Amino acid sequence: MSLFQKIKEFLDQHQVNYKVIEHSPTPTSEDSARLRGEPLKIGAKALVLKTDDSFLIVVIPANCKLDTKKLKKILHTRNLRFATPDELHEKTGCEKGAVPPFGELVGLPIIVDGALFEEEYMAFNAGSLEKSIKMKTADYQKIIQPRVDSFSTSVN
Repeated sequence: MSLFQKIKEFLDQHQVNYKVIEHSPTPTSEDSARLRGEPLKIGAKALVLKTDDSFLIVVIPANCKLDTKKLKKILHTRNLRFATPDELHEKTGCEKGAVPPFGELVGLPIIVDGALFEEEYMAFNAGSLEKSIKMKTADYQKIIQPRVDSFSTSVN
């Protein structure tokens, strides 16, 4: 079963309303927002990072950038870097830009920047550069129950 199908099944099991949007491949958050016809700020950018000794998924609003200094303090780690393309594929089965904000479905812990929940809706590439899902942030928070902290800064 594809990761996209796993996400849909997970959302259906939790009786979450969502909308699937199919589009041409979108490697960046800006491309995704444009093709979805949605503001960049509702995009949920899922990043796979490596700490001193483990991997995790970090989710920030697409109109923000990661503040690695803050995140290092929060995670109590000295080292923090993006996963390489090979590590990304090995850990998630996804290519860059396709990682969904669902760590549980790929066996990775997750931490979400609280700024994501300032918007009513969120949209994200769902395991594919050609399929996105839009859903309510409150539903996401309820079913994922992620660790939430503040580690991003707005860029626009």
